[in-house]
Amino acid sequence: MSSTTAPPKRAVALRLLAAAACIAMVAGEGALAAPGQRTLLARAYEHGEGVKRDAARAAALYCEAARDGDADAAYALGWMLANGRGVPRDDARAVAMFAWAAHTGHAQSKAMLALMRSTAPDPPDCLRPAVPPLAWGPPEPVVEIAAPPPAAAAAPEPDPFADLPRWKRQIADLVDRLAPRFGVDPRLALSVIAVESNFDPKARSPKDARGLMQLIPETAERFNVRDPYDPRQNVQGGLAYLRFLLAYYRGDVVLAAAAYNAGEKAVDRHGGIPPFAETQAYVRKVLALYRTDRHPFDARHAPAVSALVAGGGS
Repeated sequence: MSSTTAPPKRAVALRLLAAAACIAMVAGEGALAAPGQRTLLARAYEHGEGVKRDAARAAALYCEAARDGDADAAYALGWMLANGRGVPRDDARAVAMFAWAAHTGHAQSKAMLALMRSTAPDPPDCLRPAVPPLAWGPPEPVVEIAAPPPAAAAAPEPDPFADLPRWKRQIADLVDRLAPRFGVDPRLALSVIAVESNFDPKARSPKDARGLMQLIPETAERFNVRDPYDPRQNVQGGLAYLRFLLAYYRGDVVLAAAAYNAGEKAVDRHGGIPPFAETQAYVRKVLALYRTDRHPFDARHAPAVSALVAGGGS
């Protein structure tokens, strides 16, 4: 190999992240005035590249860079908030960050906004304009009022996908990349994968369901999956099936999960979750991980999907 060959892009990125971290440690993070520099350092903190991993610091730096106009930083913070990556999941603030980036034309942020359009935005504090103090007039008298004791806040439930081992994280990263293309929340897909196969790409059930999202041969053929043990093909097929079910059941996660396990015809025949112990336990497990029973869906596809099922296409 020639000595002039360009290094791989990932190696270059890691060097940049490490350089940003060194700058921050030597000169102090206040020296990072440019939004792009803050974004590089935020990525270093988010992924632990060259510095100790610190998701809270990464989120703060992303937000500062976003406030100063960096759309990539706004998207990165929105992704952390939408998926609970090292910070508490907060869909309203995630939508605010995606909206912040989308107004600049950021394509990925526009896609996430379409996926989460039912959530009202709530901008993080670092995006809210500061109120300057008055510079004239006598100071107001200070009246001290004893504050009531703070109410004990319920501890947030731990995010089961926040600290995955490396081999599972690779699968989660694949889901994160593919799910928006199908209009599916990555967390829902990860919940299905966790319950179906526990992230085992070679899993096979007694009913011949195969791979990460446990596609039976009929479902694999239906969604053009040639090799169900190939992680990318399997996830794409599972995401296509979830998109289909969410459109058919108009965003009802309970019915979509039940149908993913037992089939649409069984759900329709029983008018809801079939009285099968396996399916009922399956739905409970998926909801425990996903934590909501509603999901955005593309209403334009719902009539066509319904017609396909009614015509025996399922």
